[in-house]
Amino acid sequence: MAVEIKEILSKKILSEAKGYLDIGFTHSLNPYSGCAFSCKYCYVREMPIQKFKEIHWGEWVDIKTNAAANYRNEVTNLRRKNKPVNIFMSSATDPYQPIERKAAITRRILETMIEIPPDLLQIQTRSPLITRDLDLLVTLKEKCEVLVSMTIETDREDMKRIFAPYAPGIKLRLKALKEVHDAGLSTQASISPVLPFTPDFPRLLEGIVDRIWIDTLTIGDGSMGKRSARLGMPQLFEEHDLSKWYQEDIHIKVGKYFRNSFPSEMIRISKNEAFPI
Repeated sequence: MAVEIKEILSKKILSEAKGYLDIGFTHSLNPYSGCAFSCKYCYVREMPIQKFKEIHWGEWVDIKTNAAANYRNEVTNLRRKNKPVNIFMSSATDPYQPIERKAAITRRILETMIEIPPDLLQIQTRSPLITRDLDLLVTLKEKCEVLVSMTIETDREDMKRIFAPYAPGIKLRLKALKEVHDAGLSTQASISPVLPFTPDFPRLLEGIVDRIWIDTLTIGDGSMGKRSARLGMPQLFEEHDLSKWYQEDIHIKVGKYFRNSFPSEMIRISKNEAFPI
């Protein structure tokens, strides 16, 4: 799939945490606009950043070339005011999507964070590319709290191909998550949204995660399932004979299933239990 890449200068890089992020975080940070992974269920497809675009989601990415400089200036100002800085990176893009390999915007932000650290950084990605920056993340964790959260919606590659065909493979994500965990960083498996998985899914996460977060298309899309419905998710599940997985209480069932394999305190569900603080 061809992706239109543009370099832009952003006015700000930190956005005030609202809605789903307002528990535990003060700001979100998106090094890019747009996302080449183009997951079919992505709620950002229904947000203004895409609704008013003529190009389809997944076919454009804007590189915020001044992101690291903006971070430095904005956090310096926040510190002068004695404001907390708890950052979620990222809420509307993936900080390690393919262009990051060349553009290295996220890496430059991390380098700046080592100089001027936040109080908390949670990185949300589905890309094994994060292992490239283990040197920086290990250094940063000595200065602030760092949590690496890897999206692993399922352990089935066939499900990934249906719902997120351009995203990295599940085995590659699991391998990367183990590498991050072995480096001494706190890790989370984000089963978000829940997609059909095999009975062995919990076993694959043993020893490589400190916590597991579970969310669904009905309670986790920011509009109690309305965005997911507009994206055609109920029909996509039905088309592949998966409707039993598209239930309002699926998070309860999945939570119980994972608690059979992990201590209860390791399992978090949806907004109220999502974040580290």
